[in-house]
Order: sequence, then C-alpha cells, then structure tokens
Amino acid sequence: MPDDIDHQRRRALGTATATVAGIALASIAAGRRWPTRLGNPTDTSARDRSMVQRMTRHAARLPVEGEMPSLAGATGWLNSQPLTAAGLRGKVVLVDFWTYTCINWLRSLPYVRAWDEKYRDRGLVVLGVHTPEFTFEHDLENVRRAAKDMRIDYPVAIDSDYAIWRAFGNQYWPALYFVDAQGRIRHRHFGEGEYERAEEIIRQLLAEAGVADDGDGPASVDARGIEAAADWGSLRSPENYTGYERTENFASPGGARLGERRLYAAPPRLALNQWALAGDWTMQGEASVLNGANGRIAHRFHARDLHLVMGPAARGSSARFRVLVDGRPPGAAHGTDVDDRGNGTATEQRLYQLVRQPEPVADRQFEIEFLDPGVEVFAFTFG
Repeated sequence: MPDDIDHQRRRALGTATATVAGIALASIAAGRRWPTRLGNPTDTSARDRSMVQRMTRHAARLPVEGEMPSLAGATGWLNSQPLTAAGLRGKVVLVDFWTYTCINWLRSLPYVRAWDEKYRDRGLVVLGVHTPEFTFEHDLENVRRAAKDMRIDYPVAIDSDYAIWRAFGNQYWPALYFVDAQGRIRHRHFGEGEYERAEEIIRQLLAEAGVADDGDGPASVDARGIEAAADWGSLRSPENYTGYERTENFASPGGARLGERRLYAAPPRLALNQWALAGDWTMQGEASVLNGANGRIAHRFHARDLHLVMGPAARGSSARFRVLVDGRPPGAAHGTDVDDRGNGTATEQRLYQLVRQPEPVADRQFEIEFLDPGVEVFAFTFG
C-alpha cells in the first residue's frame, strides 16, 4: 500500500463510526449507536411511518458536497463493463469502498447487499470500489473469488492503484458515498452503523429523482456468521497486525526481528492483548511467515469473536491448523472456520473466524498451531 494511505484508518473504525454531512464531522461510538437490524420482526407499519417522518425531517439536511469524481483510474471491473460518472447520471449511486479482509466492511455487507436487491430496479446503482490493504488483495483472482463467495453481484471497480480512493479523498474502509441522480455527492458515511439512516437517504434521493415510494418499508437484512454485528459491549481487544511494520504488544522474548528467520518462543503468561510467536518464523513487514511445521501463535484477548487474516503463501496449497481456547479445544466457542475440536485448514488468503464465544464473554487465551509450513499471518481482528 502506498505510504500516503493511513494504515490506522481501519483500526479506528473498528470501534467508532464517523459521518460527514457538508463540513460537519462527528465521531460516534458504534457500540452505542448500532441500530436495530432492519430484518427484525417488529411492527412494520409503525416503522414505515417512522421512516417517512424521518425522511421528511432530514430532507433539507443533505447539502451538495461536489460532483462525483471520475472512475477512470479503475484497473479492472467485476460484474459490469467499465462505468463512468457521466454514464451514471440519472441513477442514484451508492459508492462503497471496501477491501475483502476488513471485518468492519464485512459486517456492513449484508446491508449493502439488501439495498442493492431492494432498490436496483427502482434506480439505485450500488458501486463497490475494491481498494486493497494487503499485498494479496491486489490479486484480481483473489478479489474475484471473494466477491463470488460473498454473493456480490453489483458492479465492482478494481482500484488497485488507489486512483479512485484518492479522487474521492477517501480515508476509510468501509466508506459510503451517496450520489444523487444529477451526479452530486449528497452524503457520506464512514465505518459501521447508522444503516437505518443510510437507507432513509437512499429512499430520499430516489424520491428526488422522481421514483415513487411504494411504502413497503425498509430492506430485509440477513446478517449472520462472520457478517453478524459485533458484540460492542464486551469488545476490549483492538485489531492488531502481525507484521513488523504495524504490530503492537508483541511479547516473545527477544522481541521481533524484521526479515530474520529465527526460533521464537511464547512467554509462560500473556497480559491482555499481548501476543507471541513460537517456532520457526520470519517476521516480515506485512506478515509473519511460518518456515517449518508446528509453529504456534498465542494471543490473550477479550471479545466474543476472534478472526485471523491468513492463508498459504503459495496459491493452490493449504495449511492445516488446530485452535485451543484456554488450553482446550473450543467446543461451543468455535468459529465458522473450525470445528468444535478446533481443527481447520487455511486454503486461501482471507479472514478466518476462529472463535465465537458464547456468553459470558471473558478474557481468554487463544492459541493456533499450524501443522504445515508456508502459512502467512497478517492480522487479528475482533467482534
């Protein structure tokens, strides 16, 4: 990633939501502002009336923030021929900046998919812009596979050179830009949350474009598995990277050595949010790479969910692993990518959910042992 891209932007948005309307910027704790899921079985008639009232109240509060920037910097396209800002005039456009291993974006995806499904035939174009964070996310085949696995069938601009990112002046994953039918940016939202407000704005911009509201209420959202909302109330562990350039709280004796193959050891005890390597590893700038079998990583964490961005360095290879929580197989606390005995296999470079604790959430010692060499580990994320 170029040096002018702020590496801390995704981490900051793991626990905060920022919205911009005109020149006003507000940072809001996402744990306190997470809305009710739009698919919840509530009184839909009352909710619909509430939405109409809010749309009326907010209608005069959407300033014109400038013209939609050019998309000419895209290095490729998925699910569409190349699109242009001029060619999208007459449509309401929702621009969604994403990178496929970002847990904050993954938790927003069910809402974006639902809006695309509900409003596509009414004049909304959802436009994903995939701007990569890690080196492997520059690989078009990796992005193509991820989009297919995540059921993304709306147009995606591949922004591997960060040209569209810079054109929008963007700094965050995820980031939403709301563009009216005249090609003007009317609102933007950074981070997770405020999905109800986002859908209100979509409906308002469609109404401005002359699309009648059919009164059928908000989109039905199905957020499950890795896409489920974080348990913000119990989240006390921040995202952490395992590469030399950005890691924090590394506790193996002797510290980290950049680019040096060495035998690391884990200390007998870790404090909360410390992590350690054990075995034959090389810590590179972006990732820690396992040179021999039976290498381990340990992390003391406090969160419902623990994820690891990782995968085999060589395409087509795999790495078996085993997860322990407090020294035992995870049982009911296993994530979607392991069984209750803690067994799993890394077959591609992506985000793996390894732990989902049932209540009560508490401090836990996570350990993963890789039975095969050649795995690259990039980052821990939590939820």
